[in-house]
This record gives sequence, structure tokens and C-alpha cells, in this order.
Amino acid sequence: MKRYYNSLAIAVFSAISAPSVADGIDIYGKANVTVQSSDEGEGSFTEVKSNNSRIGFKGEQALSDGLTVVYKAEFGVDLDGDSAKGDSITDRNQYIGLKGNFGEVLIGKNDTLLKQSQGKVDVFSDLNADIKALWKGENRVSDSITYKTKKFSGFQLGMTYVVEDSVDGEDASSIALMYGDKALKKSTFYAALAFDSEMAGYDVTRAVISGKLGGFILGAIAQTQENVSSGQEMDGFLLSGKYNIDNWVLKGQFQTAKFDGGDDKSGITVGADYKFAKNIKAFGFYTTFDMDSGADEDYLGIGLEYNF
Repeated sequence: MKRYYNSLAIAVFSAISAPSVADGIDIYGKANVTVQSSDEGEGSFTEVKSNNSRIGFKGEQALSDGLTVVYKAEFGVDLDGDSAKGDSITDRNQYIGLKGNFGEVLIGKNDTLLKQSQGKVDVFSDLNADIKALWKGENRVSDSITYKTKKFSGFQLGMTYVVEDSVDGEDASSIALMYGDKALKKSTFYAALAFDSEMAGYDVTRAVISGKLGGFILGAIAQTQENVSSGQEMDGFLLSGKYNIDNWVLKGQFQTAKFDGGDDKSGITVGADYKFAKNIKAFGFYTTFDMDSGADEDYLGIGLEYNF
């Protein structure tokens, strides 16, 4: 499967040199690096960390009968040069598909619908306080087929199906019903209800809501999850908020995870962004995790993000 994605990448890179196709290719990316003091239970240390920095190629080409081919090849880039696996380039979402009046179908590697359903509620995504620190369900899956309907009165239904990939393999699915605009630019609130079935070994139910209240943007997520093999369950919720003051964005987030047997975990994060331009910001944050069955964790960092 890794060979397949490398072949897809080569095909996209090759396409850049073809004038007839290159006009439809959008090159984009994000560079996000922090300098932070981290304490994971054995004393604090200082590190430079690349936080899901990436580069990608995407585009589309119109066909006949209202059909359009869409494609994306996105790669993670470890700007700190300290990848845990020794690879500074890793695979992210990579797919090809069709869209039209029926909606959109994508085939390849992609975020599940449950992961997509969170919208922009996780205001510290990609940092240590990312919701995946305490919860399951943040899956990017290979061998997947993703389908989304067109929006009807603000509603959209989507499904991810992961094929078995081998004789002994098992399939999995993720489904979500979403309403509104995730970025809250076209609607005043966003809501979603999503379910995972045997996705990466877990069944997950997630409910999401976010909206504007005065100058605040507030969000909440409730989640239940069950380990398919052990039957262990977890209930959790997340609350987030941010407030804009001129070039500043003040942010806060609280997340809990309560497991069977009284194993409770929680995290609190506060931070602020300063926007130099629409695509460039400096930021700082402090995150603390309280773990019943493990070492408490603390992170204090400052960083710079550039989007292109």
C-alpha cells in the first residue's frame, strides 16, 4: 500500500510539468513549529517541535455531463528533523475521486467522517492538547472509500468505508450527519452527529456543536467510545472557546475522559494567537493533563505558523 501512495505522489509531481494540467493544480501547505518546555512525568525538558507541518497538491478538472475529477496528494513534513520513525516525509490525505450532482466520492487515504465531523471545535488541534491525546476516533485511514452528499438546506450526510484489504482483514465504517458551516463563515452555528463502527478497533459516537455568541466562538463535543476487543468504555466531553481582539485571538479548552473502573483523565489548555497577516501568526499556550493512572503532563510553548 505504501508503494501505491508513492506512485500516486510521483504521478502528481509529474503532472506539474504538463501545461494542460498544471493550471489546475493548487500547491498549499502549513509550517508550524514550537519551542516548548515539556514535562511528561519524569522532569521537564526543552524541545523544538514540528506540529503536523505539511505540503500538498490538489486540483480538479471538469469532465462532461456535469462531472469533475478531484485529487489530492498531501504529505507531512517534520521541520524539526526529529521524526520518531526517521522519516521526515509521511503520508497524509491522498485520494482521487469524482463529484457532481450526486455529491462526491473519493478513493484512497482520507480522514474518517467522524474525524471530519469535529469541525473547528478543537481550537488547539495539532498541538499537545489535540483531542486525540485523550480520545479515540481521530483516524486517517488507507484503503477507504468516502462519500458525501451535496448539501440540502444546510444538511450533509457522509460515510467512510474501509475495505478488508486481505483475506483475514475486517472492514470498518464511519458515518456523519452534519449541518451548517464548520468555519462559521456562512452560518451562525454548526452541528454534527457521527458514528464509528470497528474503526481502528473502536466503536465511537460523537456529537458536536459550535456557534457564535456575541464576540465569542464557543464549541462542545460529547463522545462515548468502546474498545471492540476488551469492551472497555469511556465517556468524555470537551468545551472550547475563543475571542478576537484586534489582531489577538484568546483561546481556552477543557476536555475529560472517564473510563470504566474510575480511570479519569482531563486536560486544560489556555493560549493566545497574534496574527501578523491572514496566513501568518505567532502563538503561545499552556497545557496541563491530570491522569489518574499515569503521570501528569505539562506543556508550555511558543510558536510560529505560516500557511501558504
